[in-house]
Amino acid sequence: MAHLHDAISYYHDLCTQENLAQRSWEMIVPEMAARDLFFGTRPLCTVLRPMFHTGVSWSYLCARTDLMMGVFRKLSDACLADASLRGQLFLTPQEEALVALPTGYTTNVPTARLDSFFTRHDDGDFTLHFIEFNGESPAGMAYNDVLAELFLETPLMQRFGERYHVEPIMSRRHAVDALLRVYYEWRGSYDKLPQIAIVDWDHVPTLSEFRLFVAYFARYGIEATICTPDELDFHDGQMFAVGRPVDFIYKRVLTTELLQRYGLDHPLVEALSAGAVCMVNPFNCKLLHKKASFALVSDERNAHLFSAREQEAIRQHIPWTRIVEDRRTLDPTGATVDLLSYASDHKNELVLKPNDEYGGKGVLIGWECDTDTWESALRGALDEPSIIQARAVIAYEDFPSIDEQGALEISRRLVDCDPFLFHGESVGACLTRLSTVTLLNVTAGGGSVLPAFWVDPKV
Repeated sequence: MAHLHDAISYYHDLCTQENLAQRSWEMIVPEMAARDLFFGTRPLCTVLRPMFHTGVSWSYLCARTDLMMGVFRKLSDACLADASLRGQLFLTPQEEALVALPTGYTTNVPTARLDSFFTRHDDGDFTLHFIEFNGESPAGMAYNDVLAELFLETPLMQRFGERYHVEPIMSRRHAVDALLRVYYEWRGSYDKLPQIAIVDWDHVPTLSEFRLFVAYFARYGIEATICTPDELDFHDGQMFAVGRPVDFIYKRVLTTELLQRYGLDHPLVEALSAGAVCMVNPFNCKLLHKKASFALVSDERNAHLFSAREQEAIRQHIPWTRIVEDRRTLDPTGATVDLLSYASDHKNELVLKPNDEYGGKGVLIGWECDTDTWESALRGALDEPSIIQARAVIAYEDFPSIDEQGALEISRRLVDCDPFLFHGESVGACLTRLSTVTLLNVTAGGGSVLPAFWVDPKV
């Protein structure tokens, strides 16, 4: 990993030269506003260095993520075919109805994000722990790309590029390919481009990313409209978004929130049932989006679903995870234990997560809470489906930033590395988030997004 460490050290040295850090930050701040790089009212990026990958580290991340995607793809197919296995995910009756809707194409996850901690050790080894599967509406692809374009223009990256080859790892092209692939499979012909509606609630913090996608779709002659679920209408066999005919729904609204508002009585459900519209991601992606999908993969009850190679990959990359139940199971060492007693006794090694929340809601970090709080949460988890998950190996790196006084500081940040997957097959890019606290989540207000680059020294 000397190559990577040398690149990072050189970049940080540049930050101290010729006011390169201050000049770059003075460029980044107004340009984030100009380029819609805000999450709600907060600027997306708070540091001066992108995430750097070498060819070796990126290849490892992609290969292992591809392998784990195969595991989750196999789990999804098995759950669709087996109602008893699907029962371990605790779908509601309404979710069961949505999962059964036809999609018109083969993959269950046209776009996805596997959130992980990826540690690059000094001796050249890697530790990669996946902790969540974002299968519904993975955010960050457009943010990543536009941030990368901005960083390439900064004085720091310009100077860094005199010594290193730099190449941004971009997402949007892969996303468009994935959307078109399922659209043409659904349509059965290549005679036209999709008419897209990007659907979510008003005033969601990711609205700026929707606008970035509208602009990017337009580069390929694809017209897209941003609308709310209330602005969808289906009649005479045609779906309309704000009065405009559409045949493709880029669904960013979460299934749970859609059901809470409308139940099954919504034009989208009617149009999908009639095969009148193509939607990404499909409702059956909910099978993997549930936190319990990690428990199904990790649980010895389901080991028969996976090959020996896949079982070994699960042991390497999926922290021990169980649905909170009154049962006996194997602990991380392979010993048979009472699950509730184990969860009570090993608070400092576990995280508790609701089965169906996002943005860090309801997550309880055992080693950061008191015993009474932990025990109360465990009792509540018996009534509201939840998982416990073993503590992952957390990745950290130093990043430069400009403090409120305008001074340069280089400080340690927790690093979340989240590969984007397309068509349920391969990695196309990666969302990177930073935090100074354990619960790393931009939605929860505790993170910063930054772009990723391949770097190689010039000969």
